[in-house]
Amino acid sequence: MDGVVYPDLRGKVVLVTGGGSGIGEAIVRRFVGQGAKTAFIDIQTDPSHALVRDLSGSGTVHFEHADLTDTAALRAAVARIRAALGPVDVLLNNAAHDQRHATLEITPEYWDDRIAVNLKHQFFAAQAVLPDMIAKNAGSIVNFGSTSWMIGQGGMAAYTAAKSAVLGLTRSLARDFGVHNIRVNAIAPGWIMTQRQIDLWLTPESEAELMRRQCLKRKLVPDDIARMAMFLASDQSSACTNQHYIVDGGWV
Repeated sequence: MDGVVYPDLRGKVVLVTGGGSGIGEAIVRRFVGQGAKTAFIDIQTDPSHALVRDLSGSGTVHFEHADLTDTAALRAAVARIRAALGPVDVLLNNAAHDQRHATLEITPEYWDDRIAVNLKHQFFAAQAVLPDMIAKNAGSIVNFGSTSWMIGQGGMAAYTAAKSAVLGLTRSLARDFGVHNIRVNAIAPGWIMTQRQIDLWLTPESEAELMRRQCLKRKLVPDDIARMAMFLASDQSSACTNQHYIVDGGWV
């Protein structure tokens, strides 16, 4: 952890979806380190409980188990977080799953599942916390997209469709709720070296392509995204809303 401090985040109630591992875990660690009352929702229990144990002496951290594609379960989890920590000040819609799929084999059911996993819950998580933010006349929502659709990546049409739609969702929410001093932005991560990405797709060939494509000749890590998320959540970005921030080392 570096020495960057955002004093306004101390004591804020921050909710991270998909916070148990990968980019989400890095985000949770960052906000706990800032003294925020940090909650996260995840479907994976083992890594989530391990993260809570690891952070137990560092600040307030609260885990709720839920399948985010189940809107009733999502709403119930948000309600439990509100009861435990108070009204939500910051929402980071991080949860996603970039499972590859062949276009000619996609069924309607699989399509709906991929949209639910990667887009639908972002809307309903925002809907669940917006009344808290309206009451306070303040708030920050950060939705997570992807550069995959911008670089024309194939092999996962439902994923790239969902992630491109995050930008439209972000702009609509920003326009509708700016009157309540609620800021809504999106982050589009590039290829971030989570353990899942390393295990599934990092090869000498793909790493060589990465170094050719990126302006920055280094691998990006989850904390690169967490730092941007922290900035957008804080008052240091108080004039930033309705925007799409690409964090990809200069590939796009």
